[in-house]
Amino acid sequence: GVGLLLFPTATKNLRRMWSFTSVLLLSIVMSFSVNLAVHQINSGSIYQYVWSWTINNDFSLEVGYLIDPLTSIMSILITTVGILVLIYSDNYMSHDQGYLRFFAYMSFFNTSMLGLVTSSNLIQIYIFWELVGMCSYLLIGFWFTRPSAANACQKAFVTNRVGDFGLLLGILGLYWITGSFEFRDLFEICNNLIYNNNNGTNFLFVSLCALFLFAGAVAKSAQFPLHVWL
Repeated sequence: GVGLLLFPTATKNLRRMWSFTSVLLLSIVMSFSVNLAVHQINSGSIYQYVWSWTINNDFSLEVGYLIDPLTSIMSILITTVGILVLIYSDNYMSHDQGYLRFFAYMSFFNTSMLGLVTSSNLIQIYIFWELVGMCSYLLIGFWFTRPSAANACQKAFVTNRVGDFGLLLGILGLYWITGSFEFRDLFEICNNLIYNNNNGTNFLFVSLCALFLFAGAVAKSAQFPLHVWL
């Protein structure tokens, strides 16, 4: 009998351990980001590391991270907002049966956002971009038994496909003209192509690719005319 009385309390405490762990991990990342941002402001240093896996002479897979001052600022923003959302949600979702599922989605969302801003190439950007979109889909349709939530997440999924297709076209276009997905290579090659091209063809093509990339951001941030999903 005593066990039956204590079981709900013990279960609730175990559930809330997940939120505590999520907030703790984000706090550690935020502290690291703040320390890194201060160091970069003082020294102007940029950190990049790339793991390269050569499959054959014509193709190699590269994965890495690029941390510059903008990355540090975005990491601080992501972790700060994420911590505040998790703290608020701990009480707001405390009586919901999907408590653990919600915190799993939020943790995955924060991780995907951090992966997005620390990516060193466009392939990683696209992968984490799609993961962020998947998390948005899951969170929007969290109460999927409600018709309004189910319809909203489907609308978000379809609308974001338009922006994601534009993002993919921009990435492929930049690779076609530069032959690289790495940001540092892209910046250098694009600048050379623009300044060394007299007829302006390269400038127009790079501008078109930039517009395709911008279309992805427009859809993800629910800006006009792709604002209908929010």
